[in-house]
Amino acid sequence: MESQPQPQPQPRRPRGFAATAAAAAASVSPTGTPSGSAGASTASSGKGKREREKEKERTKLRERHRRAITSRMLAGLRQYGNFPLPARADMNDVLAALAREAGWTVEPDGTTYRHSPPPQHQQHLGAFPVRSGESPLTATSLKNCSVKATLDCQQPVVRIDDSLSPASLDSVVIAERDTRSEKYPSTSPINSVECLEADQLIQDVHSTEHDNDFTGTQYVPVYVKLSTGFINNFCQLADPDGVRQELSHMNSLNVDGVIVDCWWGIVECWNPQKYVWSGYRELFNYIREFKMKIQVVMAFHEYGRTDSADVLISLPNWILEIGKENQDIFFTDREGRRTTEFLSWGIDKERVLNGRTSVEVYFDFMRSFRTEFDDLFAEGLISAVEIGLGPSGELRYPSFSERMGWRYPGIGEFQCYDKYLQQHLQRAAKLRGHSFWARGPDNAGHYNSRPHETGFFCERGDYDSYYGRFFLHWYAQALMDHADNVLSLANLAFEETKVIVKIPAVYWWYKTSSHAAELTAGYYNPTNQDGYSPVFEVLKKHSVTVKFVCYGLQICSYENDEAFTDPEGLSWQVLNSVWDRGLKVAGENTLSCYDKEGCLRIIETAKPRNDPDRCHFSFFVYQQPSPLVQGVICLPDLDYFIKCMHGDITGDLVP
Repeated sequence: MESQPQPQPQPRRPRGFAATAAAAAASVSPTGTPSGSAGASTASSGKGKREREKEKERTKLRERHRRAITSRMLAGLRQYGNFPLPARADMNDVLAALAREAGWTVEPDGTTYRHSPPPQHQQHLGAFPVRSGESPLTATSLKNCSVKATLDCQQPVVRIDDSLSPASLDSVVIAERDTRSEKYPSTSPINSVECLEADQLIQDVHSTEHDNDFTGTQYVPVYVKLSTGFINNFCQLADPDGVRQELSHMNSLNVDGVIVDCWWGIVECWNPQKYVWSGYRELFNYIREFKMKIQVVMAFHEYGRTDSADVLISLPNWILEIGKENQDIFFTDREGRRTTEFLSWGIDKERVLNGRTSVEVYFDFMRSFRTEFDDLFAEGLISAVEIGLGPSGELRYPSFSERMGWRYPGIGEFQCYDKYLQQHLQRAAKLRGHSFWARGPDNAGHYNSRPHETGFFCERGDYDSYYGRFFLHWYAQALMDHADNVLSLANLAFEETKVIVKIPAVYWWYKTSSHAAELTAGYYNPTNQDGYSPVFEVLKKHSVTVKFVCYGLQICSYENDEAFTDPEGLSWQVLNSVWDRGLKVAGENTLSCYDKEGCLRIIETAKPRNDPDRCHFSFFVYQQPSPLVQGVICLPDLDYFIKCMHGDITGDLVP
């Protein structure tokens, strides 16, 4: 019999780069001559090049998407599951931690096996065991839910199959919800509250008696910030009786100390190097009577230029007089508008302030304070000094100036258009070999723009081009150089005294790829960069304590979260980066955070009980919108907050 012809397998259709190469080969005859005209060959070559470029962009976009998913997985596993993942963990670390939790053994080389079968109930569930503190779904909790609602309530589960090879693990795709329509995830493991009954809501992680028990936790000292306005513009104590009454309230709450702003615009107001400290001397004497510690803030910024401010403290008058003749000593936006919140870092080494540089002016002020109150340093009454490095005392550019019309959640504007910073930019561009890069971006929008409305910050925008990366690196480096210059002299003025630096929490647009608001503030922290590590390396050089702003309630509970906020994700990045470098961390609340649930969230951030390294804040600063005696703050709630921070209270919130 004649053998039947065997069917030939279907050839596999090439994809990606292979498809481009096959198309190019098809346009050439076997003899090597083009099958068409020379023009057709050129067109095919150009089309192939465009396809390759598109494929590269698609690959880059997939990688950014993957990194964003990984970042959210890491944050959730650390916060809700107590997984000891390193700060810069990759997907292999995540898979290994999940496998070990499920009862598998994972060797360093990736070999994965199980010593014994999992318990019967785990085999039935087909997922990892539920950790303590979680609220697993039950039949009772689902009885009133539709099938679709039930599926929406369930957490995504990562499963490890015996048949998966190491290569196939890389191709696993994890579905992601639409971040535009999803609220910021709650602290409960179940995202949909509608699927939970009342008995389960009582077991929420922030409502259980166990989670409200802070007895025996680390002692975190609490400082309360003294209200601005007790020292008037002539450096006199304006309300001695009010000061005594407020200090008495603080003392009754067992506050560890107070924060006092020492304003440059008051002490050195009229003439250079003529310092008036009399009001502060009287204030410190009152604080000494109550035996509380003092942390002072070297406040080199402006205060109160908003509609809601009842106190106005400007920069010194002699500085403003110089600014009338030379406006370039102030930060300047693209349209040439100046802000007097802080002096431009471009004059850190320019002798334009009556023969002194701005850094020398700051040093002379700090040295005068150290000399004037040497007795209080010797007594240990002054325990630390915070150095103001920018607007609101924070290390950042004044890119969110309300005087310029900025409103949350605008992206802000770059502040580098004074002639001194422009000269620095020109030198940097020339050194790089591209002198035409000595300019700010012309498509970065305005103060209240959204990232997608600009060509610079939008997805795949110019922020990630060669020029964009050069400019943003220079812009961030100027911020770090300023911190380095001032802190070098601060350590000289306050030797052997704790020095504190305040870091801003720019949480809006954190879920976008560009992190636009952070970029204009001076932190080069897009999705594919780590903008905080270089800053903390500079701060580590000076052994400072980093003070970070903490938020209570989830900021992105605003309707639809149009600003793609992620305050908890930002906190995780900043705090882990600081702790990884061995620096001390302190916290400070926002003026809008006084609710009970927000206070509990702050306490959990200050001393996370699930942290295997037992990291915690070295102290916490409680800001108040007005004096305690005016009754804005509920004193029983503040008393409870302080006792929790001190680790000596048990039970539910004070009613």
